Amino acid sequence: MPIQRNNIADLGSLEFLAKQIVEGFITGLHKSPFHGFSVEFAEHRLYNSGEPIRNIDWKLYGRTEKLFVKRYEEETNLRCQLVIDSSSSMFFPVRQNLDYQHPNKLWFSVYSAASLMELMRRQRDAAGLDLFDNDIDFHIDAKLSPVHINLIYSELEKLLLPYNKTEKKTTDAISCLHKIAEMTHQRSLVIIFSDMIQNLDSYGGLFAALEHLRYNKHEVVLFHVHDELLEQKLEYENRPYRFVDLESGDVVKLNPLDVKEKYEAIMKQRKDELLRHCYQYQVDYVEADINKLYDQVLTAYLIKREKLL
Repeated sequence: MPIQRNNIADLGSLEFLAKQIVEGFITGLHKSPFHGFSVEFAEHRLYNSGEPIRNIDWKLYGRTEKLFVKRYEEETNLRCQLVIDSSSSMFFPVRQNLDYQHPNKLWFSVYSAASLMELMRRQRDAAGLDLFDNDIDFHIDAKLSPVHINLIYSELEKLLLPYNKTEKKTTDAISCLHKIAEMTHQRSLVIIFSDMIQNLDSYGGLFAALEHLRYNKHEVVLFHVHDELLEQKLEYENRPYRFVDLESGDVVKLNPLDVKEKYEAIMKQRKDELLRHCYQYQVDYVEADINKLYDQVLTAYLIKREKLL
C-alpha cells in the first residue's frame, strides 16, 4: 500500500519510512549511482573489446598506444560517511507541527540521510555517520552490519525533535569538517547536509575544510539545505516581523519588504560563490530546498548522477 504523504511522519519508524521511500525511487535506477567511486586502484589489465570504456587509462594509452583498464579493490563495496549539521540554525523554520510535507532543515536532512543509507545497504555498501554543531557530537565509521545500521537509525531518530529555544547550539563547521577529514581514514564518499550558515562574509574557511576532505582522496557531495522562499528570497507578508537568531538569540525587528531587494542580491552573490567554489574543488553541489519533497530532491540527484557514470 503506498504511503500517504500527509501522515508519513506518524509512521513511528524512520527505518520503515526510508525503506518505503527507497522502494519508490530505486526502480528508476538501472545500476548503483555510486558504483565505482571511492575505491582503491589495484593494477592495470588489457582492455577487452565490448567492455565499458569509463575505466580505460587514457594517459597510459597515450604513452603505449595500447588500451589498459584500471582494476580496483572492493569494486562493489563503497564506504559512505553521512555528515549532518545539527546546530540550532538547522531547526529553521520553527513550526508547531513538523511532518513530511513541512519539515525544518534538520528533519529534511535526517529523512534524506536515512534514505541514502537504506539505498547503500541494499547495494551492500557501508555507511557511517557524523553529527556536528560546534563540535563532533557523534562519530561512527562506515560499516555494513545490521547492528551498526540500527545504531545509526537510532541516532538519526534522536534528531527528530522540535526546536528547544533553551538549547542554543552554535556552528563550527570549519573545525568539525577538518576533524572529520582526519577521522575518516579510508577513502570514502562523504555526503554533507548543512545550511552553510557560518562566516557569512566569506566561504574561505569552509572551503579550506572541504579541500582537506578532497586532499585526503574523499569524494565530497554537499547538500545545501535551505528554505528558498524564506531564507534566500525573504518571501514574507508586508508587515513588521521579529526575527530571532536560533543560535545566538539576537533579535532584529523590521519589515522584510524594506530590505528584500538588497537581501536577495546578497544571497544570490553568496550562492554564486558557493557554486563557483564547489566547481573549483570538485565538490558535487546539490541544492536541497526544503519546500520540495525530499524524495524528489534525492531522486533527481541520483538520476543525474547515474547519467554521469
